[in-house]
Amino acid sequence: MTPEALRAGAAAAAIRRHRLIVVLRRVEPRGRLLDLADELAEAGAAVFEVTFDAAAAADDLAALRAHFALRDDGPFLIGAGTLTRPDQLEAARRAGADFAVAPLFDRGLVEAALAADLPFMPGAFSPTEIAAAWAAGATFVKLFPASAVGPAFVRELRGPMPGIELIPTGGVDASNAAAFLDAGAAAVGIGGALTRADPASRRALVRSLASEGR
Repeated sequence: MTPEALRAGAAAAAIRRHRLIVVLRRVEPRGRLLDLADELAEAGAAVFEVTFDAAAAADDLAALRAHFALRDDGPFLIGAGTLTRPDQLEAARRAGADFAVAPLFDRGLVEAALAADLPFMPGAFSPTEIAAAWAAGATFVKLFPASAVGPAFVRELRGPMPGIELIPTGGVDASNAAAFLDAGAAAVGIGGALTRADPASRRALVRSLASEGR
């Protein structure tokens, strides 16, 4: 599949529409992962990323997919994150990932994802890296770590690079998520600010972004 087809596909459209990717990093045990995902889904989240920096990540992703298939308020997207090696990408594909995310730009991983018809978001930081990742076929480019540059960086890049769609991740929380979106980000990825927050705070953050997305 071509990069243009993946960018115009259903997964990319859902990410743009919902504007939030919930990053689930090493949420253990699996029962807690499923309970937390349910809580966030009930607050309005629909796009989730299970990071592949734990041994059971592929099984967790598959379990989350099966769990959400039983809900009647979907559809939900379940992606794989923190991919740095081809074997992880293949494991994510076999587990049924709807999209994949990397913390860095590896041209080989982008090409492998394209060959597998899997929407892929490589990480990049500088304008040069961002442009290279997009040219290589990224569906979106993950701006990481986003907190190091802030929403103004996204706004300034929109001038010379209006066609590149960024998803800021890393240090995104209730204090800056809306500002990143207002600056032109296609979506934001939020992990610790949701998983470590108290239930009321994380539900409020998800609902605020879901409301803006509508």
